[in-house]
Amino acid sequence: MGNRGMEDLIPLVNKLQDAFSGIGQSCNLDLPQIAVVGGQSAGKSSVLENFVGRDFLPRGSGIVTRRPLVLQLISANAEWAEFLHCKGKKFTDFDEVRQEIEAETDRITGANKGISPVPINLRVYSPHVLNLTLIDLPGITKVPVGDQPVDIEQQIRDMIMQFICRESCLILAVTPANSDLANSDALKLAKDVDPQDVERSRQRTIGVITKLDLMDEGTDAREVLENKLLPLRRGYIGVVNRSQKDIDGKKDIKMAMAAERKFFLTHPAYRHMAEKMGTPCLQKVLNQQLTNHIRDTLPAFRSKLQTQLLSLDKEAEEYRGYRPDDPGRKTKQLLQMVQQFSVDFEKRIEGSGDQVDTVELSGGAKINRIFHERFPFELVKMECDDKEMRREISYAIKNIHGIRTGLFTPDMAFEAIVKKQIVKIKEPCIKCVDMVIQELINTVRQCTNKLDCFPRLREETERIVTSHIRDRESRAKDQVLLLIDVQLSYINTNHEDFIGFANAQQSSKQSSKQSNAASQVIRKGWLTINNISIIKGGAKEYWFVLTAESLSWFKDDEEKEKKYMLPLDNLKVRDVEKGFMSSKHAFAIFNTEQRNVYKDNRFLELACDTQDEVDSWRASLLRAGVYPERSSNVCWVIVLLKTI
Repeated sequence: MGNRGMEDLIPLVNKLQDAFSGIGQSCNLDLPQIAVVGGQSAGKSSVLENFVGRDFLPRGSGIVTRRPLVLQLISANAEWAEFLHCKGKKFTDFDEVRQEIEAETDRITGANKGISPVPINLRVYSPHVLNLTLIDLPGITKVPVGDQPVDIEQQIRDMIMQFICRESCLILAVTPANSDLANSDALKLAKDVDPQDVERSRQRTIGVITKLDLMDEGTDAREVLENKLLPLRRGYIGVVNRSQKDIDGKKDIKMAMAAERKFFLTHPAYRHMAEKMGTPCLQKVLNQQLTNHIRDTLPAFRSKLQTQLLSLDKEAEEYRGYRPDDPGRKTKQLLQMVQQFSVDFEKRIEGSGDQVDTVELSGGAKINRIFHERFPFELVKMECDDKEMRREISYAIKNIHGIRTGLFTPDMAFEAIVKKQIVKIKEPCIKCVDMVIQELINTVRQCTNKLDCFPRLREETERIVTSHIRDRESRAKDQVLLLIDVQLSYINTNHEDFIGFANAQQSSKQSSKQSNAASQVIRKGWLTINNISIIKGGAKEYWFVLTAESLSWFKDDEEKEKKYMLPLDNLKVRDVEKGFMSSKHAFAIFNTEQRNVYKDNRFLELACDTQDEVDSWRASLLRAGVYPERSSNVCWVIVLLKTI
């Protein structure tokens, strides 16, 4: 091995692996190791059995290795095996070792060919092995077998990546020589996690080429083994395993290794490198490589271990002399949790939280939407029947004039009508307060999730904070109603936004300026057109652009291929009930003059993923002048709002 003082490194790492496996934790320490990666039937099992000189691994069709096998080879005078989960039991019959691996695999994964990342730890003592630790991973498969899940390939890939993505892990990439090296599953995975250095070779990958004796006549893997075709920093080693016929015929492994030696010595393409090929050479190289790798990673490993030890010591120091019944400690802990709740609540409202919700709006963002989109929409939804309004105006004027016939419209009639409309604003205002209060209560519940370990504390915290919010709710509603009553007490006709005779001319001038802004984009986003016939492809998603004059949609968000442009004249919006099997929320746009809106369709049904998106689009259409179906005279509301 070169330096005899390094002999104890591999057994030391083995002890650490056993200790971590025993407690079910890795302690975030990446131990140096070698992971064996390859496709199904690449010869991984045969390579490992050649190291031991015994048949001890399960064999068969499909996925045989379904759990990672941590194989620890230890040089000893006698030969036996033992499992970490069977402490104290020595296996001298290696057929029993195979049966135990199969039984332990089925215990976790079941008999349906499923896989599990929970490793099996096997230690083999033998005079025929060098100190070495390998992790045999499941072979990469493409097609599910039996009751395996359809994503079995991705599951195996994810499991393999958990091991080989660590910088401390060497990758033993096993590839059969009778397949194209460029399509090697093992080398593809190694390429993803093991970057090339300046010499364009892989740093952590060791290549193993199997089945050299099964290559087509006239072909060989000389360029690969000489590290010229796909260079690796640690090179390639060729091996010749037993064939399936040899395995079925119980051919002795010692005889197979003698045949392997003869193959390399006599083959014209490999005899010049015969001393660097074969299973004994591979085992020796892996022993040296792992020992050197442990030596190289030892400083960083020790530094990380010391850092964690200091951290644990510091944490343990806090509990020295700890008394569970100390009231001072309980009070301190309680204050810390309440303070953390306060900080979390403030962050969710202010929008600077460390945990950002990417699924839906919540907290301050939801409240912002309520004020700027939902509240204006609720105002416009107020019913204002044109005929009823004219009748009320007529009656008001006549009642104020009494028996007299007036020449001018009296101010009292105007005030009576306007005040009646202002009163209608109370309902959407109170509804807005209710929605904000509900969101605040939801935020409180989200912030108390961290108090799940203390159910009574969580319940009491929610009760106190919610009671305080409810108290403020009544005060907020009183203040809102007071503001509306203030507006009812005096109508300011001198306000700059009030359209009287003096401001009528000025308004006409401003209208020309506003026409220039008609092309301003109000909103962009994806919407699904639902009412497209199945013959024409069914529902499709398009990129919509809303301006003050039109609603256009494009093939994608690059806005190069316009599909249609719909003018907004005489358009209104109405609700659409969500379908029983539909996961989307929809609304419809229609023409008040009963004309087709889009091709042969009298209405255009548009769908979003959430109700919040629907409300947001309806609010944007409102800004563009497309009002809900029930609002036949929105102008009065706008006049009232401007008057206020």
